[in-house]
Amino acid sequence: MKSLKITACLLLLFTTSCAEKVKENSSKSEIKKPNVILFLADDQGWGDLNSSGNRNLNTPNIDALKTNGASFNNFYVQPVCSPTRAEILTGRYFTRTGVYETSSGGERINLNETTIADILKKAGYHTAAFGKWHNGMQPPYHPNSRGFDEYYGFASGHWGNYFSPMLEHNGTLVKGNGFLVDDLTDKGLEFIENNKTEPFFLYLPYNTPHSPMQVPDEFWNKMKDKSFDFLSDEHVNEDLQFTKAALAMVENIDYNVGRITDKVKSLNLEDETIIIYLSDNGPNAYRWNGGMKGKKGNVDEGGVRTPFYIQWTNHIQKGFMIDEIASGIDILPTLTGLLSIPLRTKMPIDGEDLSPLLLGETIENKNRFIYNHWNGKTSIRSQNFRLDNENRLYDITNDRAQLKDIASSNTDIVKVMLEAKNNWEIETINTTKENDNRAFTLGYPKAIYTQLPARDGEAHGNIKRSNRWPNDSFFTNWKSVNDAITWNVEILEEGRFQVKMYYTCPEKDLGAIVELSFETSKIAAKITKPFNPPLVGKEEDRVPRMESYVKEFKPLNLGVMTLPKGKGTLTLKAIKVPNGQVGDFRLLQFKKVE
Repeated sequence: MKSLKITACLLLLFTTSCAEKVKENSSKSEIKKPNVILFLADDQGWGDLNSSGNRNLNTPNIDALKTNGASFNNFYVQPVCSPTRAEILTGRYFTRTGVYETSSGGERINLNETTIADILKKAGYHTAAFGKWHNGMQPPYHPNSRGFDEYYGFASGHWGNYFSPMLEHNGTLVKGNGFLVDDLTDKGLEFIENNKTEPFFLYLPYNTPHSPMQVPDEFWNKMKDKSFDFLSDEHVNEDLQFTKAALAMVENIDYNVGRITDKVKSLNLEDETIIIYLSDNGPNAYRWNGGMKGKKGNVDEGGVRTPFYIQWTNHIQKGFMIDEIASGIDILPTLTGLLSIPLRTKMPIDGEDLSPLLLGETIENKNRFIYNHWNGKTSIRSQNFRLDNENRLYDITNDRAQLKDIASSNTDIVKVMLEAKNNWEIETINTTKENDNRAFTLGYPKAIYTQLPARDGEAHGNIKRSNRWPNDSFFTNWKSVNDAITWNVEILEEGRFQVKMYYTCPEKDLGAIVELSFETSKIAAKITKPFNPPLVGKEEDRVPRMESYVKEFKPLNLGVMTLPKGKGTLTLKAIKVPNGQVGDFRLLQFKKVE
């Protein structure tokens, strides 16, 4: 009897122990994966931060990410917007991904590419992008088709107005609310609040300090009368008014970074949130940039070096400074490494997983090269040297300004780097304007809305673009039945679509009948309501702009159009122009009809 009691006690002890072990293992498996917040500034230079040594401005919230996390001293992106964004999203050099321009379809990431949002969404993350996308507008190039559950912002490149402009939310056209960066941050705060108990990925690609140089008064008033101690080494070319506007815009970014980090703290999410901050290229004008050569669009240090700060409290050592060279292509594999998520992509990754380095482990020195390319020019960076586009060699560890060419005394280094550069160009530069046969897509089965803006159209006859920079332009001078706007399109799936045309027209010119056609399908409508708002933007600009001024446009219901599957030319023209003109044109919006 006594032995039975002992056996029963042992059995109870064993089963209790097992239950506790199962519970422990279960709780471990249910641990929430860290959140990720990725800030990307637009046209902010490495030197546009207080933490880089610039005393012309104050950026305490961005600087805090450096203080409380790790910073890379030698982090590189590409010289302009779309290429950098493509590399961050895919972990691959942009030259492989179908990107070769910043507009007119050349900014699109190929559909066989896997994005960081695809990976994180598959791993159970809620994903959102709020801001400037600049890697494809029409689905399946659109962010909602590239792994993001939610998108709010503008999918084109530069935008013409930063105060309550026309934007889109998951494909539907909406009106923004106040200053754009503040508005994007509002959406980010709401997203964090709504997903605080589940893992989330928040991508905030802000649109500033890219021109037009618009910023709220409270930030401009603090900057406009400042005298600067830090000026560009090319100070004869520096436009101080432009510099002041840019730095005021960066201070506004800092304010909004602080709003996000304060929200993370208030929800006690700091220890489980990875926060990254960087910019997409060098400064958009000559201003103080640490004495580096070049600016936006240039493949030298000043055009491609960016601050890169990453904070993950109680995981990444505070104030950790890293000298190893790194690049935008490393962000995707490094994040999957930090998150312990399998890295499975359709195409091979170019970037490296630097998570061991960030977590204090030593990594093998691979003597890697990082490549920068734009507009037919390529430069290559090793840990110590840069071989520029003209094959001059600089010891960047001692000559960040690239003042002394040491190629003649280091011929062996030049030979190795030149061979690597040539091989990289041959291997990776695939898609160009001359061989790109990708049409603009319509009828993607999983999308309800598709935009075809003036940006992507071709004008014929009298029609002119409002500005040579197409991203936020409209068509004007539409006067004749012989004028037309065309798009090279591919209908991915046959369907019926409600089509709206966004136009302006003064009352005296009413009465034109416009027709949209594709093969044998045609719809037409008459412009009967006047809408002639003024151009806006100039009154908010702190310096004169080079981009198009903008205005509001009114939707005209063209009707329901049946589009057959296949490639062809979509044509918008007038079949009747009773008065002086048809009107100005901004975009077509297609809505799938079930």
